[in-house]
Amino acid sequence: MPVPTNTLPTDEPTDAAVPPQLPEQATAPPPPNAGPLTADNLPAPDKLGTGWKTYADPGGAEAGFIGNNTWTRRRDPHQASYEALPSGCSGQPVNGSLPVPAYALTGSYRTNNALPATALILRFKDATSAGAYYRGYQTRMQACGQGGDLSVQQLWATTTAATAVRSYAAAESYVDVSVLKGATVALLATTSATATQQSDWAHTAAAALEAVID
Repeated sequence: MPVPTNTLPTDEPTDAAVPPQLPEQATAPPPPNAGPLTADNLPAPDKLGTGWKTYADPGGAEAGFIGNNTWTRRRDPHQASYEALPSGCSGQPVNGSLPVPAYALTGSYRTNNALPATALILRFKDATSAGAYYRGYQTRMQACGQGGDLSVQQLWATTTAATAVRSYAAAESYVDVSVLKGATVALLATTSATATQQSDWAHTAAAALEAVID
C-alpha cells in the first residue's frame, strides 16, 4: 500500500495577515542576527531608560524557542509579523493583505523594575512594503476597540510613530511603541503597571528606535 507523504509548501509567504502554514521551528538555538539585522539595530538599554538591561532569554518549551545565550535572536519573518498583529479584539475586523518582511530580529530587555520588554525589528524589501505593513498594523490597532480579550487604547500618533496600550483580559497591560523608518518597522512592547501614564516615555523610546533601526 502506498504511504502518503507530507509535502511542505515551497512558495514564499506573501501575506503577513494570514498565519503561517507551519509554525516557527524550535529545533536549535536561533542565530543572534537576522541577515543584515544585528544588535546594532536595537537601542542600547540605557537609551530606553535608567536601569534598563538586556536580557538573555533562556526560552523553553512554553516560550516556543531555544535560548541562544544572547539577548537577540532571529525570528521567522512571516511568523513574527503575523504574531505582532492584534488578535482577540472586539472591534470590527480589518481585512486586507500585508507584506511579509524579509528579515525579523527580536531583542529582550528588563526594565528598571525588572519587568519584561521586547523589541521586534522587521526589515522589508523596500520602504513601500514597510509603509504598507505599518499602516495596516496601525489600522488594526485603532480598530481593536475595548472589551474583548484584547483592548487597545491609543495614546498618541504621528505619521511614522505611535504608542498604544494593549490590555489583555485578566492579565498584564503593555505599552506598545511602533516606528516606521525607511524599509524597517520596529515594535517595542513593555509590561507596565502604569501603562496609560507612559506617553512621555514612549516618545523617548520612539526616538531611540528611530536612531538605529534602519
